[in-house]
Amino acid sequence: MSDPGVLSFTHQGWEQVLAKVKRALVYLDAACAESLHWGCGSTRLLEAVGGPACHLREFEPTAVGGGAEQPKAVFVLSCLLKGRTVETLRDIICRSHFQYCVVVTAVNHAVHLTANHVPAAAAAELEGQQPVFEQLEEKLCEWMGNMNYTAEVLHVPLLLAPAAPHLALTPAFASLFPLLPRDVHLLNSARPDKRRLGSLGEVDATALPPELLLQIRCLVSGLSSLCEHLGVREECFAVGSLSRIIAADLANYAPAKNRRKTAAGRASVVFVDRTLDLTGAVGHHGDNLVEKMLSVLPQLPGHTNDVMVNMVELTALHTEEENWNAVAPGCLAQSSDMAGKALWEALLNTKHKEAVMEVRRHLVEAASRENLPIKMSMGRVTPGQLTTYIQLFKNNLKALVNHCGLLQLGLATVQTLKHPHTAKWDNFLAFERLLLQSVGESTMSVVLSQLLPMIKPSHQRTKDDYCPEELLILLIYIYSVSGEFTADKNLGEAEENVKKTLAQVFCEESELSPLLQKITGCDSSINLTFHKSKIAMDELFTSLRDVAGARNLMKQFKSVYVPGNHTHQENVSVTAHKQKADTTLVILRRT
Repeated sequence: MSDPGVLSFTHQGWEQVLAKVKRALVYLDAACAESLHWGCGSTRLLEAVGGPACHLREFEPTAVGGGAEQPKAVFVLSCLLKGRTVETLRDIICRSHFQYCVVVTAVNHAVHLTANHVPAAAAAELEGQQPVFEQLEEKLCEWMGNMNYTAEVLHVPLLLAPAAPHLALTPAFASLFPLLPRDVHLLNSARPDKRRLGSLGEVDATALPPELLLQIRCLVSGLSSLCEHLGVREECFAVGSLSRIIAADLANYAPAKNRRKTAAGRASVVFVDRTLDLTGAVGHHGDNLVEKMLSVLPQLPGHTNDVMVNMVELTALHTEEENWNAVAPGCLAQSSDMAGKALWEALLNTKHKEAVMEVRRHLVEAASRENLPIKMSMGRVTPGQLTTYIQLFKNNLKALVNHCGLLQLGLATVQTLKHPHTAKWDNFLAFERLLLQSVGESTMSVVLSQLLPMIKPSHQRTKDDYCPEELLILLIYIYSVSGEFTADKNLGEAEENVKKTLAQVFCEESELSPLLQKITGCDSSINLTFHKSKIAMDELFTSLRDVAGARNLMKQFKSVYVPGNHTHQENVSVTAHKQKADTTLVILRRT
């Protein structure tokens, strides 16, 4: 067995699940499905289930139940077994014919005790017992209609979706985002006047709402299980207000205290609030192909960290847009394809030019192994050249199956290189460089005045102009990189001009994207009035001001902006690796 790491931690967890699923109907929630997707793949789960039919279903209130020929069910869930989750379990089981139910939760029983308001002292006395799980087992039998049927409830720490041996994501916590100064007002609304908070620096666990505290404790439970698998006694460090609370909770977590007494190794765990460096998340400084793939290709439904790859090119269908949905999409995760996995890890760790050449090399070697009639060409790699290599596999089923993962990544590369948004990458980069020069020389009002002419309604935009979502990315970049700034007399007017122009542009959109729907609270541009749009912009700019002041409480590194001089250009000091989903960066170092 390989040394303990994020891959072995995930594989070990899924092996426990796979041992339970033989001839079962398996229900997964989105976060566990994503962990499976990156960890060992759905094919591995289907093999463990056995049988000719597909027995995987999404865990949701409207999920189809099991028929008379499906007596066994396994539910794999990332969340607490409480509230809406238990109601959904009940509804699915009551409309089924199950005689054997297994419920797997990624959340430790100790956290379930906390969620059920069991005092810490009483919870300590229950060590080794699992009353919450036992009570649910009785309920499962009751819902199945016979107390003699079999029910099991167990904890398996399915926390991670391992994108690479040294990079793991936490899809269940994709929505966990650091607090902003405006959140202090919300926290104060539930506190007496004498105990009101003055700033984010005063926020501790006791000030947080119960729902957020439970979410943090669920994350801490998973991280503690990871440290147990690694065999380490962790030392926690935190940068940012929410990270400080999470680090303190992990340090004081009762099961973790017991674990540390026998741990042989040591590790440092660093938590960083994403708000301290949103520049790294929205900027275009990175010269990495994977970054561009994640930015321009459509998101894989139900996933937070993968994209859809159009596979029509490898079929006999015409490549017109109406045929795109006729074939299941490909993706970036290649957990069960060793060659595809090796290429994916190479793409993660190389610059754009080298990555494209690596894709060509893998395609050429695969075609040669299959004795396909490949014509070698040197020099610059083009999308057309890669497409020619990929189409060699088109009418060879054996070659397609053997190199399916590689072909998905090859097509992802072609579609990224040809995507119109990729052509805009240099435009973004040019604006960001101009902005970095302006930050050192100009006020924020001048910077916003430079952005204003770029805000155009849909009927005036060309393919080179910025759409509303791209303008929001630029605004986040501007405020994040500027950091705390001095409000000059023209700033209010400049912000107001940008807000009004953006609000009008939103109203004139023919169709609101999901992001704009969320921001404005309207599902259609027909229902979006200028007044509603302007209110949404006011709230947005309040958040942007908070982002600009996110580092105010820090004594060092108060800005990501590094001024230039005669020998070095202005740049951005990125403090955290770019991630699209997770809001708190966790770094583990074995020592």
